[in-house]
Amino acid sequence: MKKSTSAPVISLRGLTKRYGIGDAEQTVLDGIDLEIKKGEFIAIMGPSGCGKTTLLNVLGLLDKPDSGEYQLDGKNVERLTSAKRAEIRSGRIGFVFQSFNLVPRLSVIENVALPLAYTGTSHVKSLKKASAMLGTFHLNEREYYMPWQLSGGQTQRVAIARALVNDPSIILADEPTGNLDSKSSHVILEELSDIHRRGNTIIMVTHNPDMTTYADRVITMLDGRIDTDTKTTIVQNTRSVTSKKVSLGSRTKPTAKKSKKEKK
Repeated sequence: MKKSTSAPVISLRGLTKRYGIGDAEQTVLDGIDLEIKKGEFIAIMGPSGCGKTTLLNVLGLLDKPDSGEYQLDGKNVERLTSAKRAEIRSGRIGFVFQSFNLVPRLSVIENVALPLAYTGTSHVKSLKKASAMLGTFHLNEREYYMPWQLSGGQTQRVAIARALVNDPSIILADEPTGNLDSKSSHVILEELSDIHRRGNTIIMVTHNPDMTTYADRVITMLDGRIDTDTKTTIVQNTRSVTSKKVSLGSRTKPTAKKSKKEKK
């Protein structure tokens, strides 16, 4: 597995997000400290309500934290204007959702070309680029199908093609296989793994432990905090796993390292 560069592409310090007011206030993110390096494949796990999707929305500039610092490529995103945040979302970040979020009245190729409309690309060039991207997923024969004519696996591959059409460096995937059977899930994870090998940073939220085998780092969240941060590396014919407890708010749990060898 390839190594990531040393400089973090994402850096979070004391990130906090709350919803509601008064007695109904709920802290969804509680002092998150996190660094993600360029080229990493991160899987985020945890029980429902632990803050996984909220964290993904903050990373994708869809939501703003109440406190703390979020640096993207060394720049504090808090100082960015709404227009600049939208520009980063359309050009730097690709989103893949569990519910696919294709526009039902548009054909497959029009759905994939849609993000290019926000960049000023001409309609003809947008369709050509969308067609080329669909070709990488072996979906050219489905270009003029409507979303309802596709299988679940095909629909998710179209959604991934749409996420990649702007050549983003960061892919955020929220339960990308949650609505798929095991065979289609494997195909989608292989596609994401291939994207990762090309140098993209991938951050994936999942409930399925089997999906974490594709990641080189697994983060477990609990009650709005990072509970464990596990990095997996493959060395020759062995897989070594290092797990450590990270800082939880103002408290720091002791670090424990362990390694184990198992056959591939």
